[in-house]
Amino acid sequence: MDQLNLPLFVSNPTKKFSNYRKKYLEILQGDFNFQNHNSTYSAHAFHAFPAKFPPQLPGVFIEGLTRSGDIILDPMMGSGTTLLEARLMGRKPIGFDIDPLSTLISYSKVTSIDPKKASEFGEQVAERADALYLNRSDYLSQILKQRFDFKSLEFINYWFDLQTQLELVALISGIEGVQDPAIRSFLTIVFSSIIITKSGGVSLARDLAHTRPHKDLTKVPKPASKEFRKRLKANLKGILSSKKSNFLVGEGNAQSLPISNNSIDLIITSPPYASNAIDYIRANKFSLVWLRHPIAELGELRGSYIGGENTTGFTYFRMPVLTETLLKKLGEIDTKKSKVIHRYFSEMRGVLEEMFRVLRPGKAAVVVVGTSMIRGLDIETQNCLAEIGEMVGFDVVKIAERQLDRDKRMMPARKNGQNQSQIEERMHKEYVIGFLKPEG
Repeated sequence: MDQLNLPLFVSNPTKKFSNYRKKYLEILQGDFNFQNHNSTYSAHAFHAFPAKFPPQLPGVFIEGLTRSGDIILDPMMGSGTTLLEARLMGRKPIGFDIDPLSTLISYSKVTSIDPKKASEFGEQVAERADALYLNRSDYLSQILKQRFDFKSLEFINYWFDLQTQLELVALISGIEGVQDPAIRSFLTIVFSSIIITKSGGVSLARDLAHTRPHKDLTKVPKPASKEFRKRLKANLKGILSSKKSNFLVGEGNAQSLPISNNSIDLIITSPPYASNAIDYIRANKFSLVWLRHPIAELGELRGSYIGGENTTGFTYFRMPVLTETLLKKLGEIDTKKSKVIHRYFSEMRGVLEEMFRVLRPGKAAVVVVGTSMIRGLDIETQNCLAEIGEMVGFDVVKIAERQLDRDKRMMPARKNGQNQSQIEERMHKEYVIGFLKPEG
Protein backbone atom coordinates (compact mmCIF):
# COMPACT_ATOMS: atom_id res chain seq x y z
CA MET A 1 0.00 0.00 0.00
CA ASP A 2 1.08 3.60 -0.56
CA GLN A 3 2.02 5.62 2.49
CA LEU A 4 -0.68 7.79 3.98
CA ASN A 5 -0.53 11.43 3.08
CA LEU A 6 -3.63 12.85 4.69
CA PRO A 7 -3.63 16.48 5.90
CA LEU A 8 -6.28 15.59 8.47
CA PHE A 9 -3.82 13.26 10.16
CA VAL A 10 -1.24 15.84 11.19
CA SER A 11 -0.59 16.54 14.86
CA ASN A 12 1.65 19.25 16.22
CA PRO A 13 5.17 17.84 16.64
CA THR A 14 6.17 20.82 18.80
CA LYS A 15 3.79 19.80 21.58
CA LYS A 16 5.74 18.07 24.33
CA PHE A 17 5.05 16.92 27.85
CA SER A 18 7.48 17.67 30.63
CA ASN A 19 8.76 14.54 32.33
CA TYR A 20 7.15 12.29 29.70
CA ARG A 21 9.24 9.28 30.65
CA LYS A 22 8.46 9.77 34.34
CA LYS A 23 4.73 9.94 33.61
CA TYR A 24 5.00 6.83 31.43
CA LEU A 25 6.73 4.91 34.22
CA GLU A 26 4.08 6.01 36.74
CA ILE A 27 1.35 4.61 34.49
CA LEU A 28 3.25 1.33 34.01
CA GLN A 29 3.54 0.98 37.79
CA GLY A 30 -0.24 1.19 38.16
CA ASP A 31 -2.89 -1.51 38.46
CA PHE A 32 -3.90 -2.97 35.07
CA ASN A 33 -6.28 -5.67 36.31
CA PHE A 34 -9.53 -3.66 35.97
CA GLN A 35 -11.42 -6.63 37.40
CA ASN A 36 -14.47 -4.67 38.57
CA HIS A 37 -14.67 -2.14 35.77
CA ASN A 38 -17.42 -1.92 33.15
CA SER A 39 -15.96 -2.80 29.75
CA THR A 40 -19.18 -2.76 27.72
CA TYR A 41 -19.91 0.97 27.46
CA SER A 42 -20.29 2.80 24.15
CA ALA A 43 -19.65 0.46 21.19
CA HIS A 44 -17.29 -1.90 23.05
CA ALA A 45 -20.06 -4.51 23.31
CA PHE A 46 -20.93 -4.54 19.59
CA HIS A 47 -19.45 -7.95 18.85
CA ALA A 48 -17.91 -10.90 20.70
CA PHE A 49 -14.15 -11.16 20.21
CA PRO A 50 -11.63 -13.38 22.01
CA ALA A 51 -8.91 -11.98 24.28
CA LYS A 52 -10.00 -8.34 24.12
CA PHE A 53 -8.17 -6.26 26.66
CA PRO A 54 -10.38 -3.97 28.80
CA PRO A 55 -10.83 -0.50 27.29
CA GLN A 56 -9.48 1.03 30.50
CA LEU A 57 -6.03 -0.38 29.66
CA PRO A 58 -5.43 1.68 26.50
CA GLY A 59 -7.46 4.44 28.09
CA VAL A 60 -4.95 5.18 30.86
CA PHE A 61 -2.11 5.56 28.34
CA ILE A 62 -4.16 7.66 25.93
CA GLU A 63 -5.30 9.96 28.71
CA GLY A 64 -1.90 10.21 30.38
CA LEU A 65 0.42 10.47 27.37
CA THR A 66 -1.52 12.28 24.64
CA ARG A 67 -3.62 15.36 24.04
CA SER A 68 -6.66 16.15 21.93
CA GLY A 69 -5.92 15.67 18.24
CA ASP A 70 -2.93 13.38 18.72
CA ILE A 71 -2.66 10.34 16.44
CA ILE A 72 -3.05 6.90 18.07
CA LEU A 73 -2.09 3.75 16.16
CA ASP A 74 -2.98 0.11 16.68
CA PRO A 75 -1.26 -1.89 13.89
CA MET A 76 -2.98 -5.14 14.98
CA MET A 77 -6.31 -3.67 16.02
CA GLY A 78 -8.41 -6.81 16.56
CA SER A 79 -11.89 -5.57 17.48
CA GLY A 80 -10.81 -1.93 17.71
CA THR A 81 -10.73 -1.39 21.48
CA THR A 82 -7.79 1.04 21.29
CA LEU A 83 -9.32 2.89 18.36
CA LEU A 84 -12.67 3.40 20.07
CA GLU A 85 -11.02 4.67 23.26
CA ALA A 86 -8.92 7.09 21.22
CA ARG A 87 -12.04 8.23 19.37
CA LEU A 88 -13.98 8.79 22.59
CA MET A 89 -11.12 10.90 23.98
CA GLY A 90 -10.91 13.17 20.96
CA ARG A 91 -7.77 11.67 19.44
CA LYS A 92 -7.27 10.55 15.84
CA PRO A 93 -7.22 6.73 15.69
CA ILE A 94 -5.55 4.69 12.95
CA GLY A 95 -5.82 0.91 12.86
CA PHE A 96 -4.98 -2.03 10.62
CA ASP A 97 -5.56 -5.77 10.68
CA ILE A 98 -5.31 -8.56 8.12
CA ASP A 99 -8.62 -10.05 9.29
CA PRO A 100 -11.57 -8.59 7.33
CA LEU A 101 -13.95 -9.15 10.24
CA SER A 102 -11.65 -7.17 12.55
CA THR A 103 -11.67 -4.34 10.04
CA LEU A 104 -15.45 -4.37 9.80
CA ILE A 105 -15.98 -4.46 13.58
CA SER A 106 -13.46 -1.67 14.20
CA TYR A 107 -14.88 0.52 11.45
CA SER A 108 -18.41 0.14 12.80
CA LYS A 109 -17.33 0.98 16.33
CA VAL A 110 -15.69 4.30 15.46
CA THR A 111 -18.13 5.48 12.78
CA SER A 112 -20.85 8.00 13.64
CA ILE A 113 -24.30 7.18 12.26
CA ASP A 114 -27.84 8.29 12.96
CA PRO A 115 -29.36 5.76 15.41
CA LYS A 116 -32.88 6.49 14.16
CA LYS A 117 -31.92 5.73 10.55
CA ALA A 118 -29.97 2.64 11.60
CA SER A 119 -33.01 1.40 13.52
CA GLU A 120 -35.35 2.04 10.59
CA PHE A 121 -33.11 0.29 8.07
CA GLY A 122 -32.53 -2.60 10.45
CA GLU A 123 -36.24 -3.14 10.96
CA GLN A 124 -36.86 -2.96 7.21
CA VAL A 125 -34.21 -5.64 6.68
CA ALA A 126 -35.80 -7.88 9.33
CA GLU A 127 -39.32 -7.38 7.96
CA ARG A 128 -38.22 -8.17 4.41
CA ALA A 129 -36.35 -11.25 5.63
CA ASP A 130 -39.45 -12.50 7.49
CA ALA A 131 -41.62 -12.03 4.40
CA LEU A 132 -39.16 -13.85 2.13
CA TYR A 133 -38.78 -16.72 4.56
CA LEU A 134 -42.54 -17.18 4.95
CA ASN A 135 -43.51 -16.71 1.29
CA ARG A 136 -40.45 -17.28 -0.91
CA SER A 137 -38.38 -20.09 0.59
CA ASP A 138 -37.82 -21.47 -2.91
CA TYR A 139 -36.30 -18.14 -3.94
CA LEU A 140 -34.04 -18.12 -0.88
CA SER A 141 -32.92 -21.68 -1.63
CA GLN A 142 -31.88 -20.55 -5.10
CA ILE A 143 -29.92 -17.61 -3.66
CA LEU A 144 -28.10 -20.00 -1.34
CA LYS A 145 -26.94 -22.14 -4.25
CA GLN A 146 -25.80 -19.13 -6.25
CA ARG A 147 -24.07 -17.31 -3.40
CA PHE A 148 -21.51 -19.94 -2.37
CA ASP A 149 -18.91 -22.13 -4.00
CA PHE A 150 -19.00 -25.87 -3.31
CA LYS A 151 -16.57 -25.85 -0.34
CA SER A 152 -18.25 -22.88 1.30
CA LEU A 153 -21.70 -24.42 0.91
CA GLU A 154 -20.37 -27.67 2.34
CA PHE A 155 -19.19 -25.73 5.40
CA ILE A 156 -22.54 -23.97 5.77
CA ASN A 157 -24.51 -27.20 5.46
CA TYR A 158 -22.42 -28.75 8.24
CA TRP A 159 -22.69 -25.90 10.73
CA PHE A 160 -26.15 -24.41 10.03
CA ASP A 161 -29.49 -26.16 9.69
CA LEU A 162 -31.59 -25.42 6.61
CA GLN A 163 -34.11 -23.17 8.36
CA THR A 164 -31.31 -21.00 9.74
CA GLN A 165 -29.60 -20.87 6.34
CA LEU A 166 -32.75 -19.49 4.72
CA GLU A 167 -33.21 -16.92 7.49
CA LEU A 168 -29.58 -15.80 7.31
CA VAL A 169 -29.44 -15.48 3.54
CA ALA A 170 -32.64 -13.41 3.67
CA LEU A 171 -31.08 -11.10 6.26
CA ILE A 172 -27.70 -10.64 4.61
CA SER A 173 -29.29 -10.08 1.19
CA GLY A 174 -31.35 -7.28 2.67
CA ILE A 175 -28.35 -5.76 4.45
CA GLU A 176 -26.34 -5.74 1.20
CA GLY A 177 -29.10 -3.68 -0.37
CA VAL A 178 -28.66 -0.81 2.12
CA GLN A 179 -27.03 2.08 0.24
CA ASP A 180 -25.49 3.98 3.16
CA PRO A 181 -22.07 2.29 3.70
CA ALA A 182 -21.81 3.18 7.39
CA ILE A 183 -25.28 1.85 8.20
CA ARG A 184 -24.67 -1.21 6.01
CA SER A 185 -21.48 -1.97 7.95
CA PHE A 186 -23.27 -1.49 11.26
CA LEU A 187 -26.06 -3.89 10.26
CA THR A 188 -23.49 -6.40 8.98
CA ILE A 189 -21.88 -6.41 12.44
CA VAL A 190 -25.32 -6.95 14.01
CA PHE A 191 -25.73 -9.89 11.64
CA SER A 192 -22.28 -11.31 12.45
CA SER A 193 -22.83 -10.95 16.19
CA ILE A 194 -25.79 -13.35 16.15
CA ILE A 195 -23.50 -16.01 14.68
CA ILE A 196 -20.35 -15.50 16.76
CA THR A 197 -21.61 -15.45 20.32
CA LYS A 198 -20.35 -16.23 23.79
CA SER A 199 -23.25 -18.67 24.16
CA GLY A 200 -26.24 -19.64 22.07
CA GLY A 201 -26.33 -18.13 18.63
CA VAL A 202 -27.88 -19.34 15.41
CA SER A 203 -25.37 -22.00 14.33
CA LEU A 204 -24.97 -25.59 15.51
CA ALA A 205 -21.60 -24.69 17.06
CA ARG A 206 -20.65 -24.22 20.69
CA ASP A 207 -17.75 -22.08 21.97
CA LEU A 208 -17.46 -19.89 18.88
CA ALA A 209 -16.47 -16.83 20.91
CA HIS A 210 -13.70 -18.93 22.48
CA THR A 211 -12.43 -19.86 18.98
CA ARG A 212 -12.92 -23.53 19.93
CA PRO A 213 -16.03 -24.44 17.88
CA HIS A 214 -17.50 -27.90 18.09
CA LYS A 215 -20.76 -29.17 16.67
CA ASP A 216 -23.62 -29.90 19.05
CA LEU A 217 -26.45 -31.84 17.42
CA THR A 218 -28.63 -31.30 20.51
CA LYS A 219 -28.45 -27.54 20.15
CA VAL A 220 -31.61 -25.79 18.99
CA PRO A 221 -30.51 -22.69 17.02
CA LYS A 222 -32.28 -19.47 17.91
CA PRO A 223 -34.49 -17.86 15.24
CA ALA A 224 -32.18 -15.62 13.23
CA SER A 225 -34.62 -12.78 12.61
CA LYS A 226 -35.58 -12.60 16.29
CA GLU A 227 -31.91 -12.60 17.35
CA PHE A 228 -31.13 -9.93 14.76
CA ARG A 229 -33.80 -7.62 16.16
CA LYS A 230 -32.63 -8.24 19.71
CA ARG A 231 -29.01 -7.53 18.86
CA LEU A 232 -29.96 -4.50 16.78
CA LYS A 233 -31.73 -2.96 19.78
CA ALA A 234 -28.70 -3.60 22.01
CA ASN A 235 -26.13 -2.23 19.55
CA LEU A 236 -28.14 0.91 18.82
CA LYS A 237 -27.41 2.02 22.39
CA GLY A 238 -23.68 2.08 21.69
CA ILE A 239 -23.66 3.99 18.40
CA LEU A 240 -21.45 7.07 18.20
CA SER A 241 -24.10 9.51 17.04
CA SER A 242 -22.76 12.95 17.86
CA LYS A 243 -18.97 12.86 18.17
CA LYS A 244 -17.05 14.01 15.11
CA SER A 245 -13.55 12.70 14.55
CA ASN A 246 -11.02 11.84 11.88
CA PHE A 247 -10.04 8.18 11.81
CA LEU A 248 -8.62 5.57 9.49
CA VAL A 249 -9.41 1.85 9.61
CA GLY A 250 -8.18 -0.58 6.99
CA GLU A 251 -6.94 -4.05 6.14
CA GLY A 252 -3.17 -4.09 6.35
CA ASN A 253 -0.06 -5.92 7.49
CA ALA A 254 1.60 -4.67 10.68
CA GLN A 255 4.98 -5.50 9.14
CA SER A 256 4.43 -3.03 6.29
CA LEU A 257 2.46 -0.01 7.42
CA PRO A 258 1.32 2.67 4.92
CA ILE A 259 2.34 5.43 7.34
CA SER A 260 5.03 8.10 7.13
CA ASN A 261 8.11 8.07 9.37
CA ASN A 262 7.91 9.77 12.77
CA SER A 263 4.20 10.59 12.48
CA ILE A 264 2.46 8.71 15.31
CA ASP A 265 2.03 10.07 18.86
CA LEU A 266 1.24 6.79 20.64
CA ILE A 267 1.02 3.10 19.73
CA ILE A 268 -1.03 0.62 21.75
CA THR A 269 -1.43 -2.92 20.46
CA SER A 270 -1.80 -6.55 21.47
CA PRO A 271 -0.16 -9.05 19.08
CA PRO A 272 -1.42 -12.62 18.71
CA TYR A 273 -0.21 -15.36 21.01
CA ALA A 274 2.66 -17.44 19.64
CA SER A 275 1.82 -20.77 18.00
CA ASN A 276 -1.82 -19.85 17.26
CA ALA A 277 -2.94 -20.27 20.87
CA ILE A 278 -6.00 -18.24 19.90
CA ASP A 279 -7.09 -19.12 16.36
CA TYR A 280 -9.16 -16.08 15.41
CA ILE A 281 -10.06 -17.14 11.89
CA ARG A 282 -11.37 -20.47 13.16
CA ALA A 283 -14.36 -18.64 14.61
CA ASN A 284 -14.49 -15.59 12.36
CA LYS A 285 -15.01 -17.70 9.26
CA PHE A 286 -18.48 -18.61 10.55
CA SER A 287 -19.50 -15.03 9.76
CA LEU A 288 -17.08 -14.22 6.97
CA VAL A 289 -18.34 -17.05 4.78
CA TRP A 290 -21.77 -15.37 4.79
CA LEU A 291 -20.08 -12.11 3.78
CA ARG A 292 -18.81 -13.61 0.50
CA HIS A 293 -15.39 -14.76 1.72
CA PRO A 294 -14.84 -18.29 0.33
CA ILE A 295 -13.74 -20.89 2.86
CA ALA A 296 -10.64 -21.76 0.82
CA GLU A 297 -9.46 -18.13 0.86
CA LEU A 298 -10.01 -17.91 4.62
CA GLY A 299 -7.80 -20.97 5.05
CA GLU A 300 -5.06 -19.20 3.12
CA LEU A 301 -5.54 -16.07 5.22
CA ARG A 302 -5.14 -18.12 8.39
CA GLY A 303 -1.69 -19.20 7.24
CA SER A 304 -0.56 -15.59 6.96
CA TYR A 305 -1.35 -14.71 10.59
CA ILE A 306 1.57 -13.83 12.83
CA GLY A 307 2.10 -16.85 15.06
CA GLY A 308 0.88 -19.37 12.49
CA GLU A 309 2.07 -22.97 12.29
CA ASN A 310 3.41 -22.93 8.73
CA THR A 311 7.22 -22.71 8.68
CA THR A 312 8.01 -22.63 4.97
CA GLY A 313 8.57 -19.54 2.86
CA PHE A 314 9.42 -17.19 5.73
CA THR A 315 12.53 -15.18 6.55
CA TYR A 316 14.03 -16.28 9.85
CA PHE A 317 16.10 -13.54 11.49
CA ARG A 318 18.91 -14.09 13.93
CA MET A 319 17.60 -13.33 17.40
CA PRO A 320 19.23 -11.66 20.42
CA VAL A 321 20.76 -13.73 23.24
CA LEU A 322 17.78 -14.66 25.44
CA THR A 323 15.53 -15.42 22.48
CA GLU A 324 18.19 -17.53 20.75
CA THR A 325 18.77 -19.47 23.98
CA LEU A 326 15.07 -20.25 24.40
CA LEU A 327 14.72 -21.26 20.75
CA LYS A 328 17.67 -23.62 21.17
CA LYS A 329 16.16 -25.17 24.31
CA LEU A 330 12.82 -25.64 22.57
CA GLY A 331 14.59 -27.09 19.53
CA GLU A 332 16.11 -29.81 21.71
CA ILE A 333 12.58 -30.79 22.74
CA ASP A 334 10.61 -30.17 19.53
CA THR A 335 12.30 -28.98 16.34
CA LYS A 336 9.03 -28.14 14.59
CA LYS A 337 7.75 -25.99 17.45
CA SER A 338 11.09 -24.22 17.65
CA LYS A 339 10.74 -23.17 14.01
CA VAL A 340 7.16 -22.01 14.62
CA ILE A 341 8.28 -19.80 17.49
CA HIS A 342 11.28 -18.58 15.49
CA ARG A 343 8.86 -17.53 12.76
CA TYR A 344 6.75 -15.70 15.36
CA PHE A 345 9.68 -13.74 16.78
CA SER A 346 11.00 -12.98 13.28
CA GLU A 347 7.64 -11.56 12.24
CA MET A 348 7.32 -9.64 15.49
CA ARG A 349 10.74 -8.14 14.84
CA GLY A 350 9.30 -6.81 11.58
CA VAL A 351 6.31 -5.39 13.46
CA LEU A 352 8.50 -3.70 16.07
CA GLU A 353 10.73 -2.23 13.36
CA GLU A 354 7.67 -0.70 11.70
CA MET A 355 6.37 0.62 15.01
CA PHE A 356 9.76 2.22 15.68
CA ARG A 357 9.81 3.78 12.21
CA VAL A 358 6.39 5.44 12.36
CA LEU A 359 6.51 6.58 16.00
CA ARG A 360 7.65 10.09 16.84
CA PRO A 361 10.94 10.32 18.77
CA GLY A 362 10.35 10.48 22.51
CA LYS A 363 6.96 8.74 22.28
CA ALA A 364 5.63 5.48 23.71
CA ALA A 365 4.65 2.14 22.19
CA VAL A 366 2.66 -0.13 24.50
CA VAL A 367 2.58 -3.85 23.67
CA VAL A 368 0.22 -6.13 25.61
CA VAL A 369 1.22 -9.78 25.23
CA GLY A 370 0.76 -13.20 26.80
CA THR A 371 3.47 -15.79 27.12
CA SER A 372 3.29 -19.35 25.83
CA MET A 373 4.02 -22.64 27.59
CA ILE A 374 5.16 -25.05 24.89
CA ARG A 375 6.27 -28.61 25.66
CA GLY A 376 6.64 -27.56 29.30
CA LEU A 377 8.93 -24.62 28.44
CA ASP A 378 7.90 -21.02 29.10
CA ILE A 379 9.19 -19.13 26.08
CA GLU A 380 8.95 -15.82 27.98
CA THR A 381 7.31 -13.91 25.14
CA GLN A 382 7.36 -10.65 27.09
CA ASN A 383 11.11 -10.79 27.75
CA CYS A 384 11.93 -11.92 24.23
CA LEU A 385 9.87 -9.14 22.64
CA ALA A 386 11.42 -6.60 25.01
CA GLU A 387 14.87 -7.82 23.96
CA ILE A 388 13.94 -7.68 20.26
CA GLY A 389 12.49 -4.20 20.79
CA GLU A 390 15.77 -3.01 22.25
CA MET A 391 17.57 -4.53 19.28
CA VAL A 392 15.52 -2.40 16.84
CA GLY A 393 16.14 0.77 18.87
CA PHE A 394 13.51 1.03 21.61
CA ASP A 395 14.18 1.67 25.28
CA VAL A 396 12.22 -0.58 27.64
CA VAL A 397 10.82 1.57 30.45
CA LYS A 398 9.15 -1.32 32.30
CA ILE A 399 7.35 -4.63 31.82
CA ALA A 400 4.19 -4.66 33.92
CA GLU A 401 1.95 -7.63 34.73
CA ARG A 402 -1.81 -7.92 34.77
CA GLN A 403 -4.05 -10.76 35.90
CA LEU A 404 -6.63 -11.85 33.38
CA ASP A 405 -10.34 -11.73 34.03
CA ARG A 406 -10.87 -14.84 31.94
CA ASP A 407 -14.66 -14.56 31.85
CA LYS A 408 -14.55 -11.07 30.35
CA ARG A 409 -11.65 -11.96 28.06
CA MET A 410 -13.61 -15.04 26.92
CA MET A 411 -10.61 -17.27 27.41
CA PRO A 412 -10.97 -21.03 26.92
CA ALA A 413 -9.94 -21.81 30.50
CA ARG A 414 -11.53 -23.62 33.40
CA LYS A 415 -11.58 -22.06 36.85
CA ASN A 416 -10.82 -25.05 39.04
CA GLY A 417 -7.19 -25.26 37.91
CA GLN A 418 -7.42 -29.01 37.30
CA ASN A 419 -6.77 -30.97 34.12
CA GLN A 420 -5.72 -27.85 32.28
CA SER A 421 -4.46 -27.98 28.73
CA GLN A 422 -1.39 -26.07 27.53
CA ILE A 423 -3.57 -23.25 26.25
CA GLU A 424 -5.18 -22.93 29.69
CA GLU A 425 -1.85 -22.93 31.52
CA ARG A 426 -0.60 -19.84 29.71
CA MET A 427 -3.66 -17.60 29.95
CA HIS A 428 -3.82 -16.50 33.56
CA LYS A 429 -1.82 -13.32 33.16
CA GLU A 430 -0.30 -11.15 30.50
CA TYR A 431 2.34 -8.46 30.28
CA VAL A 432 2.38 -4.79 29.34
CA ILE A 433 5.68 -3.91 27.69
CA GLY A 434 6.45 -0.21 27.88
CA PHE A 435 8.63 0.74 24.90
CA LEU A 436 9.94 4.28 24.36
CA LYS A 437 11.53 5.63 21.18
CA PRO A 438 14.59 7.69 22.16
CA GLU A 439 14.68 11.40 21.34
CA GLY A 440 18.00 11.33 19.48
